[in-house]
Amino acid sequence: MSSEEIYLNYKGLMFPKETHSLESLEFAQEFKFKDEDVMAVVYPKSGTIWMQEILPLLLNGGDLTPIHTIPNWDRVPWLEEKRLALLVDKMASPRAMVTHFPYQLMPPSFHTSKAKVIYVMRNPKDILVSSYYFHKMAAFLEDPRTFDEFVDTFLEGKVLFGKWTDHVKGWKSAELGNRLMYITYEEMVQDLPAALRQMSDFLGRNLSEDTIQKIAEHCSFKTMKTNKMSNFSLVPKMYMDADKSPFLRKGVLGDWKNHFNSEQLAKFTSAIRKDLDSESFSLPWNLD
Repeated sequence: MSSEEIYLNYKGLMFPKETHSLESLEFAQEFKFKDEDVMAVVYPKSGTIWMQEILPLLLNGGDLTPIHTIPNWDRVPWLEEKRLALLVDKMASPRAMVTHFPYQLMPPSFHTSKAKVIYVMRNPKDILVSSYYFHKMAAFLEDPRTFDEFVDTFLEGKVLFGKWTDHVKGWKSAELGNRLMYITYEEMVQDLPAALRQMSDFLGRNLSEDTIQKIAEHCSFKTMKTNKMSNFSLVPKMYMDADKSPFLRKGVLGDWKNHFNSEQLAKFTSAIRKDLDSESFSLPWNLD
């Protein structure tokens, strides 16, 4: 299939038609945020599914019911996907959602509300590797061809939700004061209880140490991989073929070292540095 058949172009960005429609994207633009809403903003393949596991538990004091009974896409829906319109009236407050939207696509009501945002960043080299395998197994995405070709595709921003550097720049320059918290995927992998404590404090939840430990245990990669409400095994094989690559693949740091050769790494590093050249923030990873 051609990319025109697979993707929808909306405001210059690519969205998979399987999960998005012009109606769903307009619905997102008209969405009315409430002050108590909580949103995880995540560039694709940077920890979205993880946040869909974590947010309900932080907000409900560690009650495991939602993560065992509701598929993640209904538990913490995507702002921009078709499902939200079907769920929105049933969502109890505080509502938790996720989005891949760049900052400039956030709806007007977001800016006038007090909704809180946790922005999760991940090392772009690991994002690229994870994205490459996801494109291999998801029938609703274009074939990534070779890894070498996919490096170019990624750097040119010819991927879902555009360039990684544009996404980071937009959210890093967002002036939202105490409504916005930044955390990295790496911090979450290295010390999940500490990351959960930080998020819990940010959301004004006074959770006990026992609750934090319980949430950390149930949100570990190993546990999520076996939870059918979280591991996407409920999705028919015609859409996502786990035989080609499991959806929750490794959840480790630095897998990029097993994929990049020195030439690809030099090209990647140079392109990312150039894109971020005039920015005032620095990245928390060494790109070399």
